[in-house]
Amino acid sequence: QVYLVESGGGLVQAGASLKLSCTASGGSFNTSAMAWFRQAPGKAREFVAGLSGSGGGTMYEESVKGRFTISRDNAERRVYLQMNTVKPEDTAVYYCAADPSTSYDSSWFSRVGSYDYWGQGTQVTVSS
Repeated sequence: QVYLVESGGGLVQAGASLKLSCTASGGSFNTSAMAWFRQAPGKAREFVAGLSGSGGGTMYEESVKGRFTISRDNAERRVYLQMNTVKPEDTAVYYCAADPSTSYDSSWFSRVGSYDYWGQGTQVTVSS
């Protein structure tokens, strides 16, 4: 069992930066694939960024490429999402997800169903 707790959300103005953190407890964090998803009101949960267990492979949703960066610190059992130049359309609840899988195809990271463990979410609101 892996427990995930997100933090770092808040209200920011468009163009600002924000860093989300996800702290994991239990399970084999160092080898788990990690990801960030987000869900805006009335919309489905969508993939934002993913990171392989080795940390060598990253994937991003098209609209955040070049603005967001996912990273991990295995010693601290944390995964981060650095959000730069945020936009009002980035407003959503952001969720951290984890899965012990070590084999993925190109579409694996972006599927909600790929992940066994989820955090409770942290709200990010971007004002224009």
